[in-house]
Amino acid sequence: VQLQAYGGGLVQTGDSLRLSCVASGRTFKRGPAAWFRQAPGKEREFVAADGRGTYYAESVKGRFTISRSNAENTVYLQMNNLKPEDTAVYYCAADDRTFNSRSRYFEAGQYYYWGQGTLVTVSS
Repeated sequence: VQLQAYGGGLVQTGDSLRLSCVASGRTFKRGPAAWFRQAPGKEREFVAADGRGTYYAESVKGRFTISRSNAENTVYLQMNNLKPEDTAVYYCAADDRTFNSRSRYFEAGQYYYWGQGTLVTVSS
C-alpha cells in the first residue's frame, strides 16, 4: 500500500495550488483521509480531513478544501489564497478504520498510511 502525494511547488502570496494523493494497493472509498503539514523547525500539524464529515484547521478554514475521487482513487487538497505561513511539506494520510469521534481526525497518530510529502513554498 502506497500513498503518493504530488502537486507542490513555489507560488506567490494569493496564488492557488491543488495537491493530489493517489493510493495504490488500497482504495480511498472507505476510511478517513487527511492532509497534514510540517513547516521547517515545527511539528507536524493537522490541515484537513475527510471522513464522516470534513474538518479543517482554523488557519486554513475558508481557503482550503479537501475532496476525494473514488473513481480516480485520489484525495485532493485545493489551496486558495495561499500565505507565506502555509509554507511546509504537506503529507497525505489515510486509515481503514471508521473514526467514531471527531477528535481522532485531528491526530496524526490515528492514521496508518502516509505519503512521502510534497513541498509547498509560498513567497511574500
